[in-house]
Amino acid sequence: MDKIKERAISRSPFCVGIDLRMDHVPAELQNSFTKTSDKLVAYAKEAIDASKEYAACYKVQIACYEAEGLDGMVAYQQIVSYIRSIGEIVIADVKRGDIGSTAGLYAKGHLSGDFEADVVTLSPYMGKDAISPYFDFFAKDKGAFVLAKTSNEGSKDFQDLIIDGQPLYMSVFQKLKEWSKEIPGDYKFSPLGAVVGVNELKDIKALKENSKDTYLLIPGYGAQGANIEDIRALIQENKNGVINVSRGYTAGIKESDFRKVLSQRAQQLAKELSECIK
Repeated sequence: MDKIKERAISRSPFCVGIDLRMDHVPAELQNSFTKTSDKLVAYAKEAIDASKEYAACYKVQIACYEAEGLDGMVAYQQIVSYIRSIGEIVIADVKRGDIGSTAGLYAKGHLSGDFEADVVTLSPYMGKDAISPYFDFFAKDKGAFVLAKTSNEGSKDFQDLIIDGQPLYMSVFQKLKEWSKEIPGDYKFSPLGAVVGVNELKDIKALKENSKDTYLLIPGYGAQGANIEDIRALIQENKNGVINVSRGYTAGIKESDFRKVLSQRAQQLAKELSECIK
């Protein structure tokens, strides 16, 4: 998390979402390749290369590639590997949340081997048993963003339930702090970060106080309605977050000169998002 923070400050807090659907891929690349994996990888590389000057990190949503079957998973592996090969940080957005030996296998599968990423997203719903199998990998410079307060409308169904006088998502932050004490290492921010969406957040001030020592992955800017003012209120003082943009960066490019558009979008998004930590 400390490495992500360093890049967020020196470049921008732009977490580039490489969450590609086939209808995102520009016509030039659609027509240049036959295989789905080749089309996705070609566009992903263009999007990565156009943004690496500004990116704190990259997030790759595995569902986009699972939906394309075996060929899609080939694309996923090649995209994740490419990001790491050029020295960038990649978050595998896999939202795993199983327990015991199964969690250990997920950890091995996504923090080593063919699908190795630097960080994964995890669900804490099944408790510490679903998170602790990842601890051994944190000693190898890996990390995880745990779902706390997400940006979707349905987040209120469980995350906002009042437990012992506070929303359930606040309990997640307390547990993250407890669990982090068991993780050895010299770091400012624990390898256990949290996913927080501000657009469904009712009490930014309280969450800011409870998350000042936790690094945040903030989704929802653009397509889901999160705004700069709310994000700034949450992370400006502690500079403890990156903001993910996926569709707002890679989708809907109709121009033939898509490379120029990607570059312009990356530069503009980095400029906008940097306002959150100034």
